[in-house]
Amino acid sequence: MRTKQHPVSHLFEVSLYFQQIVFVGVIVLCLFSIISPPIALLSGVVLVNVFGNPFLAFNHKAITFLLQFSVVGLGFGMNASSAISAGKEGFLLTVFSIFSTLVFGTLLGKWLKTEKKTSHLISCGTAICGGSAIAAIAPVIKSNENQTSVALGVIFILNAIALFAFPLIGHQLDLSQKEFGLWCAISIHDTSSVVGAANKYGAEALQIATTVKLAMALWIIPISIFTAVVFKNKNSKIRIPYFIGLFILAMLLNTYIPATAIVAPHIVGIAKIGLTITLFLIGATLNLNTLKSVGVKPLLQGVFLWIFIAGLGLVSILYLG
Repeated sequence: MRTKQHPVSHLFEVSLYFQQIVFVGVIVLCLFSIISPPIALLSGVVLVNVFGNPFLAFNHKAITFLLQFSVVGLGFGMNASSAISAGKEGFLLTVFSIFSTLVFGTLLGKWLKTEKKTSHLISCGTAICGGSAIAAIAPVIKSNENQTSVALGVIFILNAIALFAFPLIGHQLDLSQKEFGLWCAISIHDTSSVVGAANKYGAEALQIATTVKLAMALWIIPISIFTAVVFKNKNSKIRIPYFIGLFILAMLLNTYIPATAIVAPHIVGIAKIGLTITLFLIGATLNLNTLKSVGVKPLLQGVFLWIFIAGLGLVSILYLG
């Protein structure tokens, strides 16, 4: 005999089914480039707060894979010589910004009395490459789930703001493609938002920003070693961002193998779609619970640290570059 389904249970199933349809529908819009990266991010924020995220369990893995895939794909649209030139020009600024951010972040954390491990994760995320740096540093300092999620929440909130604010500020200040590319690579936390903002500004800005940001990501290794010493965790496993090697390989193929020109534009197009979906998924993590769980002190530390590095980077590029 067939058991009669409870009305509440049936309603929950219908609700979940509707959530899945809406969620997949936005991803389809991203696939056909109907919505831009900033709108995709905003759509994720709106959907998760109105309907919820039916695929939350898979979100983190999907973001990680799609971001790495997209970055490698963007390498097929870049020239190695130009990238090396951009990397050289941004090297000293990169080193200065990373260490000044870590020092100022440590002082801010002590002043605001932010929990030590959370403070360090926010500082590393701001200094190097956002969520990727936090994911790499978290096991080194053996942070718990709450400490890691708070730091990620701060970074993702500020990334969402940066994606909209930086291109507007860049145009208001009449920054060149080169200046904007350097500035957003130094000042925006996550690679996804750096690429999204730079892509909106122009092709040259995109190449400079992506190259400089990925060069910054390599600092995960020495900073992880330094962190292990400071936190006295000798047995910590250090994560190496191997996908950066694939990005360099894609760039070399595009520069020195003429046959690559046949498929390169299509790969770049797919990579940009992947980036748009990534930003949508990041937006879909920013629900009200995330905002509430962050807390005032960590958020203040993130904001002050962000203003510090964005202001310092801008002054350095405009007056010392």
